[in-house]
Amino acid sequence: MWQRLTTFCAREPRAFERDPAIGHVTGSAFVLSQDLSAVLLTHHAKLDRWLQLGGHCDGIADAGFTALKEAYEESGLARISLLYDQVFDIDIHEIPANSREAAHLHYDVRYLFRAEAGEIRATAESKALAWVPLAELSQYSSAPSVLILKDKLARWQSGGT
Repeated sequence: MWQRLTTFCAREPRAFERDPAIGHVTGSAFVLSQDLSAVLLTHHAKLDRWLQLGGHCDGIADAGFTALKEAYEESGLARISLLYDQVFDIDIHEIPANSREAAHLHYDVRYLFRAEAGEIRATAESKALAWVPLAELSQYSSAPSVLILKDKLARWQSGGT
């Protein structure tokens, strides 16, 4: 996935723009609870699926900044800290066509954060927010792009990458 992302960014000068004709880079946040036992998921209003927080870069060529900004905007949390200073995961997936856009790829760059303060509060982009215990993640989503969190987190906590 890293190779596909870097190749896309190298050949596409508008990779961070929001252009469904070419696909685009997005930034996502796996926000963990303070004790690292649960992840904050949003029941995405348009896609009708439980997903991590995140969104479009909209021309800002900094997916980490986008991930943190979206985490604040979509969660209502007052303080979120970066847990890992590198890219935690990359997922390239197709967004289905809708009445305004053709199907296109999201080159999703994901970061790992911890909630430090505040209460969660859903926005209009979300049907609901939930702290999902990692042990129950598969009850909320069957998407490999969400379920990968559990395995990658276990490797990260044991000192692997």
